[in-house]
Amino acid sequence: MGKIFERKSNQTVPAAAGHIYTNTDLRKLLVPIIIEQLLSSLMGTVDTMMVSNVGSAAISAVSLVDSINILVIQALSALAAGGAILCSQYLGSNNKEGANHAARQVLFVMAFLSVTLSAICLITRRPLLRAIFGAVEADVMRNSQVYFLFTLLSFPFIGLYDAGASIMRAQNNSRNPMIISVISNFMNIGGNAILIFGFGMGVEGAAISTLISRIFCAVVVICQLRKESEPICIKNYLSIRPEFNLIKKILFIGIPSGIENSMFQFGKLAIQSTVSTLGTVAIAAQAMTNILENLNGIAAIGIGIGLMTVVGQCLGAGRKDEAIYYIKKLSWVSEIVIIASCLLVFALTKPITMIAGMEPASAKLCFSMIVFITIVKPLCWVMAFIPPYGLRAAGDVKFSMIVSCCTMWLCRVSLCIYLCRAWGFGPIAVWIGMAADWTLRSIIFTIRFKSGKWLNHHVIN
Repeated sequence: MGKIFERKSNQTVPAAAGHIYTNTDLRKLLVPIIIEQLLSSLMGTVDTMMVSNVGSAAISAVSLVDSINILVIQALSALAAGGAILCSQYLGSNNKEGANHAARQVLFVMAFLSVTLSAICLITRRPLLRAIFGAVEADVMRNSQVYFLFTLLSFPFIGLYDAGASIMRAQNNSRNPMIISVISNFMNIGGNAILIFGFGMGVEGAAISTLISRIFCAVVVICQLRKESEPICIKNYLSIRPEFNLIKKILFIGIPSGIENSMFQFGKLAIQSTVSTLGTVAIAAQAMTNILENLNGIAAIGIGIGLMTVVGQCLGAGRKDEAIYYIKKLSWVSEIVIIASCLLVFALTKPITMIAGMEPASAKLCFSMIVFITIVKPLCWVMAFIPPYGLRAAGDVKFSMIVSCCTMWLCRVSLCIYLCRAWGFGPIAVWIGMAADWTLRSIIFTIRFKSGKWLNHHVIN
């Protein structure tokens, strides 16, 4: 880091030999992101367990509403990532003014879209819930409406935090977002304990706690962006006005990624619908397997998120060779992380199912699926997911969106449904479809990466 770049004609040439990021720089960037992702996942599980103590109607309501919330969160996160890619490329080219302009527009876009989305959901929340979930029990619907009311109010704060955290990571500052996220997660857990168990507020208490923790995140990250010592410093928020040329660039990157993430959530809902027909043993086994599979991939996903900043700065500096180098390097690192994570989760599966009090039939089925995942995931997961983060940072977002959506619906959803309904497969069909999706994606993205076509995009002028 800290290299000085000199412009010669249309080329950007490094003034000093060596790589842009040292191993120490990479550790400082990636480790906090990995910790943040891991703790957020674990805290989310603890949060769900605490709500489950309120009763079946409460946990059902939270689970149903979160299927909507996750869709919104994924879309906002993707839009924020689009802005971060723009900022990182400006910073890589030593254009701090351009980075600051881009950062202000990221905040504007995220605030506008999240407030609009929150308002729409507020106005339509009752008919929306009835339209999506249909004739659920009255108690579940009542809890769903309460939980959705408070969580939809948090959408603007999610948007602002995502924007701010992405801008900070674009500056190689992943430590502060990690600290903010960790504190927020513990606030949420503490708030749950006080409001649910102390005041007996049930689902309402869980929703209020979530809202407060998200407000905290947004306020702190906005304050952090005011530091004049950082490359990007944003003040006078009320003076921000739309700059449509920058907004167009942000949306060009963010919208395809948002569609990709949203399609994955729709695909999950389709798979859940199929699994729900297989009986309670299969449903319980699949639910636990989903949690464990998420855990064994979360560290590698953190590496992918950091890779967007690395590739963005490399390409902003005109160093296509460095972008290629770091995608290869961090793919190897991710492979090692995936192998270690899969083996660790495999070793912990039986103790976890015992502690969770799963029925023997569900625990046995869960273990068999984890065995399958432990064998297959290290073979095909990394090339399916890590290089695409780098490709998106280069602006190759439409290709990533089209491939990801097609392989998901073709393999993950259609194959799963076919195996379950035509051949009578159990929930293992989900993971056979998943493995087919990973394998096909890995082949296509490897070909795309080696072709170099992803380097032909121009995110900044």
